[in-house]
Amino acid sequence: MRQEDPSEMPQTITSQKVTDEDEVLDLSLRPRTLDEFVGQRANKEQFRIFIGAARRRNEPLDHVLLSGPPGLGKTTLANIIANELGVSLRTTSGPAIERQGDLAAILSNLEPGDVMFIDEIHRLPRTVEEILYPAMEDFKIDIVIGKGPGARSFRLELPRFTLIGATTRSGLMSAPLLSRFGVVCRLDYYPPEEMREIVVRSAGILMIEIDDEGCDEVARRSRGTPRVANRLLRRVRDFAEVEADGVVTGEVAERAMTLLQVDNAGLDVVDRAILEAVIDKFGGGPVGLKTLAATVGEETDTIEDVHEPFLMQLGFLKRTPKGRVATESAHRHIGREVSDPGGSLF
Repeated sequence: MRQEDPSEMPQTITSQKVTDEDEVLDLSLRPRTLDEFVGQRANKEQFRIFIGAARRRNEPLDHVLLSGPPGLGKTTLANIIANELGVSLRTTSGPAIERQGDLAAILSNLEPGDVMFIDEIHRLPRTVEEILYPAMEDFKIDIVIGKGPGARSFRLELPRFTLIGATTRSGLMSAPLLSRFGVVCRLDYYPPEEMREIVVRSAGILMIEIDDEGCDEVARRSRGTPRVANRLLRRVRDFAEVEADGVVTGEVAERAMTLLQVDNAGLDVVDRAILEAVIDKFGGGPVGLKTLAATVGEETDTIEDVHEPFLMQLGFLKRTPKGRVATESAHRHIGREVSDPGGSLF
């Protein structure tokens, strides 16, 4: 049997410890009430009314669908809704529910009024999705036991509950499932002023000394996404403790972002690689998604779900019937000349 190399063990343990600490910090930074939740004002006001009405009638909240790019607070909102309703939250994800029996087991263990949260609900298997329909509408599910001539079914009564589904790709959800959500809420990227509020709040919780310029620098490069802001803030704090006097100033934050390879628009290495591939290797586009993914060495889902929405929000990338096209702004941002600014691409 191979003996463990002691020189390797501390690295593994340290890596696991860092991961665990980051997860704990992420949880500590999550708001627990609607009042603590920054941004998404229209959605917050709607939920305040819907939750208040449900509590007055002593009924479960209608089923809720939360959609939008990753990191905008869908899971956080699900926790807040359950907390504001004063009920328990049961969490799972679409890929984790492989069989009808898996879903039936979860549903049958719910208490009256509980919130069931399904992340990535668009990835539910179709066979599982079908038994979710009567569960959402009538709070009943039909279970089939056995196969062939000896198979029999029975109806299982469920407590009245609230289903919250989260998705980054609502277009992949079936029409029957979409129609069963009474509250449909889309989360959008946060504007700079709201991102600044989030950075200030997180810095206070983490006891990070940061000035106004440092806040602005982190907020501006956070892609309009709270999860990214919290991650960058922790890394900037590390830089400030080692390379400065522990205070995050504008200059310190800028130096840290340069080290992290995050530019002044919030683009990271992969974002820039996508734009450079479209412009330098495919003449500005159009180029197909699979070809682009192979060129930059990323999965198509990652490009489509994580990078493209932000690049399109900035006006750097366009989706056309023929493929992806880099805009004039994208050429200028990465320092490339626009070959034909008056042509058909722009």
